[in-house]
Amino acid sequence: MTKTGLDSALNASRRERELSEATDGRTVDVLIIGLGVTGAGAALDAASRGLDVVAVDAFDLAWGTSRWSSKLVHGGLRYLAKGQVGVAYESAVERGILMTRTAPHLVRPLPMLLPLLPEVTRSQGVLAGTGFVAGDVLRRAARTPAAVLPTPRRLSIAETVLMTPGINRSELRGGLLSWDGQLEDDARLVVGLARTAAAIGARVLTRTRVLSASGTEAEVRDELTGTTHTIRARSVINATGVWASDIDPDVTLRPSRGTHIVLRPETLGRPTAAITMPVPGETNRFVFALPQPDGLVYIGLTDEPTDGAVPDVPEPTEAEIDFLLDVIGPAFAAQPRRTDVVGAFAGLRPLLASEGRTADLSRKHAILVSSTGVVTVVGGKLTTYRQMAEDAVDAAVTHAALSAGPCQTRNLPLVGAANRRALAAMSEPSRLVRRYGRDAETVSADPDLLAPIHDRVPVTMAELVFGATHEGATTVGDLLDRRTRIGLVPADRAVAEDAARDAFRLAEQPLGAKP
Repeated sequence: MTKTGLDSALNASRRERELSEATDGRTVDVLIIGLGVTGAGAALDAASRGLDVVAVDAFDLAWGTSRWSSKLVHGGLRYLAKGQVGVAYESAVERGILMTRTAPHLVRPLPMLLPLLPEVTRSQGVLAGTGFVAGDVLRRAARTPAAVLPTPRRLSIAETVLMTPGINRSELRGGLLSWDGQLEDDARLVVGLARTAAAIGARVLTRTRVLSASGTEAEVRDELTGTTHTIRARSVINATGVWASDIDPDVTLRPSRGTHIVLRPETLGRPTAAITMPVPGETNRFVFALPQPDGLVYIGLTDEPTDGAVPDVPEPTEAEIDFLLDVIGPAFAAQPRRTDVVGAFAGLRPLLASEGRTADLSRKHAILVSSTGVVTVVGGKLTTYRQMAEDAVDAAVTHAALSAGPCQTRNLPLVGAANRRALAAMSEPSRLVRRYGRDAETVSADPDLLAPIHDRVPVTMAELVFGATHEGATTVGDLLDRRTRIGLVPADRAVAEDAARDAFRLAEQPLGAKP
């Protein structure tokens, strides 16, 4: 049985201790390979059922696809349009769970605006409006209150301009407004899952590379020291996403690349709603301009098949960047240009191989059991990570005949979680409450660390230090590219590197000690 009552803090000393425990010859109940959103979710699911859990990743929390999403918690409207009713309903249910129970501090309603411009024909507008109504039916079926996600409606021209001051007003007919969930940040969700799992006894080990694995053990290498070890387990879950075939060669995936570009908010007139534009010649593909909580705007996304070896960090192509600018451009009076792009990122979706375009492949997930007993979870999407994790742990429990309680994660709040009224009543800086929930009190304990580290980077030294002391960061890259997302804009990353290095030095000092 797992330990209970542990602190949620992940740090270097805890990693060293728990790696030693995991490799001392004992046999744990579950070994999870991969600490993206599904792997971290599986670690939480398994630990909350009373299982003894070790979860490892060759790199860091949220290293792979989980940090390259659109930062949306989708209600499944696109899948409903394709007739995938089950996937759409599952998405709506999981969105509601995140927004109302498990992570209301990290997910908030985002207005989604389809401006009725000449590029959107009247028939497309009618079709979209019908889809938004259907999406609202899904929202009600999932029992997500309208107070959390308001009902869709038609906007006047004046209302449309108010929400998107930079909109192209030429021949504008108004807009169609719907609502979806927006994550504060996808990597922050993964960190929250991992810390919550750790708080109830899971051993969460980054920089621990699996060299080989079967259904009962794995040979691993500590990437910080180069030493190799064996972790023995009654069951092994492969949650490595697009790298799944490295663990189980029988798994066949057809990855697709989704690319986003990053713009400063003033480039698009500081929109307060996400802007949706249809892809010319397509009936169910759109490009979105998504305003982020700290001000940047992400524009995405593409869906391009990717062949060959899977890179550690996918790279956007110039063709994809041009495509995104071309589709979103007509929505704005001052169309964004290539020189306005201050960053770009791409992620690979772990889609199951099938015929047809990757854009048309189902986002259903699958649970596969190899001949050696490795349980692999593939497919799916960020929104439904919790259900994917539950299904993977169910399969591991059944295959290894483990003694485990029922799934708890539908109603298990993540560290920092609180309802919106409680969050609004907190006295800590609002930006920290938005990013850390109740943990903002701990993050802001030293008032000398609360100033932004640079005039164009709102991240504070307090956040960087917290990343080292509580969130398992071991490198400058961990802090800049995952605990915060400063690294999405290379110019901002360059001015923040010294602060990140200082954060590790400050993390080693007693609270209140001055450098």
